[in-house]
Amino acid sequence: MAPDTSFLLIGTLATKANTTKDTVRHYDQLGLLKSRKRQAGSRLYTEFHPECIERIELIKSAQAIGFTLTEIRDSLNDYYDGQLDIDLQLTLTQQKLAQVKKQQANINVMVDLLSERIDVLEQMRADSGYTPDIEVCKKTIPSQ
Repeated sequence: MAPDTSFLLIGTLATKANTTKDTVRHYDQLGLLKSRKRQAGSRLYTEFHPECIERIELIKSAQAIGFTLTEIRDSLNDYYDGQLDIDLQLTLTQQKLAQVKKQQANINVMVDLLSERIDVLEQMRADSGYTPDIEVCKKTIPSQ
Protein backbone atom coordinates (compact mmCIF):
# COMPACT_ATOMS: atom_id res chain seq x y z
CA MET A 1 0.00 0.00 0.00
CA ALA A 2 1.35 3.43 -0.95
CA PRO A 3 1.94 5.92 1.90
CA ASP A 4 -0.62 8.70 2.41
CA THR A 5 1.07 11.66 0.72
CA SER A 6 -1.28 14.22 2.27
CA PHE A 7 0.68 14.03 5.55
CA LEU A 8 3.67 16.35 5.86
CA LEU A 9 7.19 15.76 7.07
CA ILE A 10 8.50 18.17 9.68
CA GLY A 11 10.55 20.32 7.29
CA THR A 12 7.65 20.78 4.90
CA LEU A 13 5.27 21.65 7.74
CA ALA A 14 7.74 24.13 9.24
CA THR A 15 8.18 25.85 5.87
CA LYS A 16 4.46 25.99 5.09
CA ALA A 17 3.64 27.27 8.59
CA ASN A 18 6.49 29.79 8.52
CA THR A 19 8.14 28.43 11.66
CA THR A 20 11.07 26.22 12.64
CA LYS A 21 11.42 22.47 13.01
CA ASP A 22 12.24 22.98 16.68
CA THR A 23 8.94 24.82 17.18
CA VAL A 24 7.05 22.03 15.40
CA ARG A 25 8.77 19.42 17.61
CA HIS A 26 7.96 21.42 20.74
CA TYR A 27 4.29 21.84 19.79
CA ASP A 28 4.08 18.14 18.95
CA GLN A 29 5.58 17.14 22.31
CA LEU A 30 2.98 19.31 24.07
CA GLY A 31 0.14 17.63 22.18
CA LEU A 32 -0.77 20.68 20.13
CA LEU A 33 -0.36 18.97 16.74
CA LYS A 34 -1.71 15.81 15.15
CA SER A 35 1.12 13.56 14.11
CA ARG A 36 1.84 9.93 13.46
CA LYS A 37 4.99 7.83 13.27
CA ARG A 38 5.97 5.96 10.11
CA GLN A 39 8.75 3.43 9.84
CA ALA A 40 10.81 3.63 6.63
CA GLY A 41 13.59 1.09 6.76
CA SER A 42 15.60 1.79 9.87
CA ARG A 43 14.27 5.35 10.19
CA LEU A 44 11.21 6.46 12.11
CA TYR A 45 9.54 9.52 10.62
CA THR A 46 7.00 11.78 12.24
CA GLU A 47 4.33 12.90 9.81
CA PHE A 48 1.89 15.72 10.45
CA HIS A 49 -1.71 16.13 9.40
CA PRO A 50 -2.15 19.01 6.91
CA GLU A 51 -4.45 20.83 9.38
CA CYS A 52 -1.32 21.41 11.49
CA ILE A 53 -0.52 24.41 9.31
CA GLU A 54 -3.73 26.08 10.50
CA ARG A 55 -3.14 24.84 14.06
CA ILE A 56 0.28 26.51 14.16
CA GLU A 57 -1.23 29.77 12.87
CA LEU A 58 -3.89 29.63 15.61
CA ILE A 59 -1.26 28.83 18.26
CA LYS A 60 0.88 31.78 17.23
CA SER A 61 -2.16 34.06 17.17
CA ALA A 62 -3.20 32.99 20.68
CA GLN A 63 0.38 33.41 21.94
CA ALA A 64 0.49 36.92 20.46
CA ILE A 65 -2.41 37.96 22.70
CA GLY A 66 -0.88 36.48 25.82
CA PHE A 67 -2.04 32.88 26.10
CA THR A 68 0.49 30.25 27.14
CA LEU A 69 0.94 26.99 25.24
CA THR A 70 -0.64 25.12 28.15
CA GLU A 71 -3.67 27.41 28.05
CA ILE A 72 -3.92 26.99 24.28
CA ARG A 73 -3.66 23.18 24.22
CA ASP A 74 -7.03 22.25 25.69
CA SER A 75 -8.95 24.91 23.81
CA LEU A 76 -7.31 24.05 20.51
CA ASN A 77 -8.01 20.34 20.82
CA ASP A 78 -11.60 21.01 21.94
CA TYR A 79 -12.07 23.28 18.93
CA TYR A 80 -10.87 20.66 16.46
CA ASP A 81 -12.87 17.92 18.21
CA GLY A 82 -16.05 20.02 17.97
CA GLN A 83 -16.28 20.24 21.78
CA LEU A 84 -15.46 23.92 22.32
CA ASP A 85 -17.22 25.30 25.41
CA ILE A 86 -18.01 28.89 24.48
CA ASP A 87 -18.85 29.92 28.06
CA LEU A 88 -15.53 28.54 29.31
CA GLN A 89 -13.67 30.28 26.48
CA LEU A 90 -15.40 33.55 27.30
CA THR A 91 -14.43 33.23 30.97
CA LEU A 92 -10.81 32.35 30.14
CA THR A 93 -10.55 35.24 27.69
CA GLN A 94 -12.03 37.69 30.21
CA GLN A 95 -9.51 36.49 32.81
CA LYS A 96 -6.66 36.93 30.33
CA LEU A 97 -7.85 40.46 29.55
CA ALA A 98 -7.91 41.32 33.27
CA GLN A 99 -4.39 39.91 33.63
CA VAL A 100 -3.11 41.94 30.68
CA LYS A 101 -4.77 45.12 31.98
CA LYS A 102 -3.01 44.60 35.31
CA GLN A 103 0.31 44.20 33.47
CA GLN A 104 -0.47 47.34 31.49
CA ALA A 105 -1.12 49.28 34.70
CA ASN A 106 2.22 48.08 36.10
CA ILE A 107 3.97 49.17 32.92
CA ASN A 108 2.34 52.61 33.14
CA VAL A 109 3.63 52.96 36.73
CA MET A 110 7.10 51.86 35.57
CA VAL A 111 7.06 54.52 32.83
CA ASP A 112 6.16 57.18 35.40
CA LEU A 113 8.89 56.04 37.82
CA LEU A 114 11.54 55.93 35.12
CA SER A 115 10.52 59.39 33.92
CA GLU A 116 10.87 60.74 37.48
CA ARG A 117 14.34 59.22 37.79
CA ILE A 118 15.40 60.70 34.47
CA ASP A 119 14.23 64.13 35.69
CA VAL A 120 16.28 63.73 38.89
CA LEU A 121 19.39 62.60 37.00
CA GLU A 122 19.09 65.49 34.54
CA GLN A 123 18.79 67.93 37.45
CA MET A 124 21.87 66.37 39.05
CA ARG A 125 23.82 66.72 35.82
CA ALA A 126 22.75 70.35 35.36
CA ASP A 127 23.36 71.37 38.98
CA SER A 128 26.29 69.69 40.72
CA GLY A 129 25.00 70.98 44.07
CA TYR A 130 21.58 69.40 43.60
CA THR A 131 20.69 66.86 46.27
CA PRO A 132 18.00 64.45 45.10
CA ASP A 133 15.08 63.45 47.26
CA ILE A 134 16.07 59.89 48.13
CA GLU A 135 12.40 58.92 48.29
CA VAL A 136 12.13 59.39 44.52
CA CYS A 137 14.93 56.85 44.05
CA LYS A 138 13.28 54.34 46.41
CA LYS A 139 9.89 54.26 44.69
CA THR A 140 8.74 50.90 43.37
CA ILE A 141 5.64 49.52 41.75
CA PRO A 142 2.92 49.29 44.39
CA SER A 143 1.77 45.74 45.10
CA GLN A 144 -1.74 45.09 43.89
